[in-house]
Amino acid sequence: MRRKALLLLGLSLLAAPLAPAMAEPAGKLVLYTSQLEPDAARTVQLFQGKHPKVQVEWIRGGTNQIMPRLRAEIAAGNPRADLLLLADSLTFEGLKKEGLLRSSPDVATGNTPDTVHDPERTYFGTKLLTTGIVMNTRAPFTPKGWGDLLRPEAANLTAMPSPSVSGAAAIHVQTVAQAPGLGWDYWEKLLKAGVQPRGGNGAVMQAVAGGERAFGIVVDYMPIREAAKGAPVQFIFPADGASAITEPVAILKSSRNPEAAAAFVSFLLSREGQELASSQGFLPADPEVAPPAGFPDRRGINLLPFDAARAVAEGEQDLKRFNQLAGQ
Repeated sequence: MRRKALLLLGLSLLAAPLAPAMAEPAGKLVLYTSQLEPDAARTVQLFQGKHPKVQVEWIRGGTNQIMPRLRAEIAAGNPRADLLLLADSLTFEGLKKEGLLRSSPDVATGNTPDTVHDPERTYFGTKLLTTGIVMNTRAPFTPKGWGDLLRPEAANLTAMPSPSVSGAAAIHVQTVAQAPGLGWDYWEKLLKAGVQPRGGNGAVMQAVAGGERAFGIVVDYMPIREAAKGAPVQFIFPADGASAITEPVAILKSSRNPEAAAAFVSFLLSREGQELASSQGFLPADPEVAPPAGFPDRRGINLLPFDAARAVAEGEQDLKRFNQLAGQ
């Protein structure tokens, strides 16, 4: 009887309709990105190696170039881009609020943490570009956290980029302002201690590497790369948390090829995509992927929480408040 039952079960399984296989993505895909040109070219090359039926056209420019182009296309009723891969989440929060992004439950996020993605899955963080502390190796002490920059020995010895110039600095200002234990009280104290915002991250690096300032607030890869070349600098990931830009990617609701677009996003978040980010010198979002040379283990880096929706809503008044405190 048991043998007969098994035989009948086998015949019923053979007769049952098979679940349809997922179709291999194909067709044209248009990517607008602020990645460096060599990074964008390599990313597209590896993606097409996995999905040879997809032809990717990519357009590279700064966010301040990409967004006006996209806005003009939307106004004309013909947005060309399927995908956006840009520097920060604030841009995507604005697009999300306007209803221009596609919610993408079909994207595979791999081992990347939910904290770097939009909870509604309209945009996904692909890497971490953190802001922490750079010090000259001849500085009077080695800071461990943000509070150390308030020590009397650091007075008038700290540089930072202007949030009016640097997008990373603007996000850093808002992240710290949102953080319990730091907040606007921290910025008031730090600016009174002689911090003078200047230009972008490159200007801060020059000031610290040249010995004009002992400390700086700066994005991670600059001092890490310069230290490897012999510059007298050291980068510190603050124990109380670094701020981070996640270089998100999103699919536009108007995409003509959402299946291929979802495959592209899934590739960026896959093990291979995260290893690619690391090979390009960026901290991967996946904590299990080895970081670039000079970076500590991702699992040991503390990140400050950041409410991007709140930051968008309060962005103008936050920048005005900071500039008033800085006397600008």
